[in-house]
Amino acid sequence: MDSIGGDLTFMTPRPFAGEQLDAIRAIATTRRYAAGDIIFEAQDPQDRFILVEEGEVEVVDPDTGGRLLEAVIGPGQFLGELNFLSGTPLTFAMRASQPTVTLEAPRPAMLDLMSRIPEVSDHILTVFAARRRRIYEEGRSNIRLVGLDEDPAIGRVASFLARNRIAFRNRPTEPGESPCVYVGDRLLSEASPRALARTLGLDIDSADKDALDLIIVGAGPAGVAAAVYAGSEGLRALVVEDTAIGGQAGTSSRIENYMGFPTGISGGDLVFRGEVQAMKFGTRFAMPRRVERLARTDDGFCVTLDEGEQLCARAVLVATGVQYQRLPVPRLEEFEGAGVYYAATEMEARFCRETEAVVIGGGNSAGQAAMYLSRTARHVHLLVRRDSLADTMSAYLRQRLEADPRITIHYRTELSGLEGEGRLAGVKVTGPQGEQTLPASALFIMIGAAPNTGWLSGLVELDPKGFVITGREVGGRSTFETSAPGIFAVGDVRAGSVKRVASSVGEGSVVISAVWGHVNAPPAAETGIGG
Repeated sequence: MDSIGGDLTFMTPRPFAGEQLDAIRAIATTRRYAAGDIIFEAQDPQDRFILVEEGEVEVVDPDTGGRLLEAVIGPGQFLGELNFLSGTPLTFAMRASQPTVTLEAPRPAMLDLMSRIPEVSDHILTVFAARRRRIYEEGRSNIRLVGLDEDPAIGRVASFLARNRIAFRNRPTEPGESPCVYVGDRLLSEASPRALARTLGLDIDSADKDALDLIIVGAGPAGVAAAVYAGSEGLRALVVEDTAIGGQAGTSSRIENYMGFPTGISGGDLVFRGEVQAMKFGTRFAMPRRVERLARTDDGFCVTLDEGEQLCARAVLVATGVQYQRLPVPRLEEFEGAGVYYAATEMEARFCRETEAVVIGGGNSAGQAAMYLSRTARHVHLLVRRDSLADTMSAYLRQRLEADPRITIHYRTELSGLEGEGRLAGVKVTGPQGEQTLPASALFIMIGAAPNTGWLSGLVELDPKGFVITGREVGGRSTFETSAPGIFAVGDVRAGSVKRVASSVGEGSVVISAVWGHVNAPPAAETGIGG
């Protein structure tokens, strides 16, 4: 994972400049700790910004209770990582290793200071991002998964953590032990992304139910871009995502044609950077939560979530994108998470190391997945229903696939069956050579594009395929407004949109001016409109 603004060591940020330190001192209070005092317990929310003036602070090893790292936080340096932006819990406990004096500023006051002094914000975000990068890459965490390779449910938890750039450790089950999830010493009663999100503070809290200007449904490139611009324009916005940050783009292992990244960037990393920017401006995120219904109110809209909770706002932005379609093949559901996957990230790639893998699809996502998996799999088979990729895949990607000896493209070929007991062991395909079985342990399905619009409850007009129609065609006052004033749509879910990451980011950025105009429109009486 790339850091933001460059790579720094885990514990040694440079001290703040004099004027910056004075600004922090003006909003902070002084606190003293004796050697051995705990400053933050693991799972404590980062409710304050802590700068060390004297002494030193160490990270506590969750297993031994000793010091986790050789480096410590000393005078002029500060505690924490990216969770500070959202106030969610720390992964590790932090302890004074000698008598220590700190400056401690309440989180809201520090976020306000960061918004007013860009140099302070840049310095803090650069260090926080570098710390998150190292924590994630080294797997330093008090989140422990037991039985990742044995249980699809644990695999779903691992995928949720990985796609949200949250570090975890894993180990196989021991005799008589069942697959499970621990956070510190706490055994989760349910091994699911939802249960873990509650524990990690990623779910909706009371602050999220305050009066909102905008609810953004979906955290793919379009939704996260909108989140950045909504926050920067002062709108009180909340993003609701049912899986993980990044959406379908988050499953792309490498995007090479996005401007500004000549060597490419993964979809997950690209959108993660946007999430950090959005949180910097105050936009909040809730996941994994699914919006099930939408209703109109006197002054806006309310969405009903999967557990019956309601959130209300003046405007709603539909950025739910599309999802890969499931194939009507026997036993498909049986193998989902146990050999059948809908994403090709590092997490899924580990299951096809030194074996054969099959990718189904003819678009860029399928091509990127095949290229990425060829690094670890013994061989990759790409199944394409058409007789060519010319109309569906970028030329640079087609050329690479055709030149790679570890990839075979099977044209006019479709999936016809699955084999295995407990886990996938083989894939039956039908093509010009008749039916054959490929000895594959992993199947990646990346076909079709079904829009996620069922939750809109008939409030907006859809095209025959279920995509949201926007603009003047349906009476919208702007390009991205739907037939219902105050409901907007951007990205892949919008009818007529260009299904590319760059265009989704552009739409998410541009739509906020129209949202702002709707939210801040004067009452009808003041404009002379009405009877």
